[in-house]
Amino acid sequence: SSGINAEYGDQETPYLVQCDPSGAYFAWKATAMGKNHVNGKTFLEKRYNADLELEDAVHTAILTLKEGFEGQMTEDNIEIGICTGDGFRKLNRTEIKDYLAALN
Repeated sequence: SSGINAEYGDQETPYLVQCDPSGAYFAWKATAMGKNHVNGKTFLEKRYNADLELEDAVHTAILTLKEGFEGQMTEDNIEIGICTGDGFRKLNRTEIKDYLAALN
């Protein structure tokens, strides 16, 4: 199966690395995978830019998830991680709930 890793590069720039089952890998600044990944990538192409502040990037990620999400999106059924020069951290449920509330 395919997978995506969040990494922090030599140039102090976070990026995503997608590896597919054949072993091929691709570096992305923003990407989507899974069901409706084409719609997600199209959405990101329109909304993503390198100057996004962290808050806007998280909102963009949630909106991208909503593009292909079936049912109600809650803090119980999504996870969000943030990769910075300080490392990787997963948002807790309260933080995710606050982000979701801000979008409604």
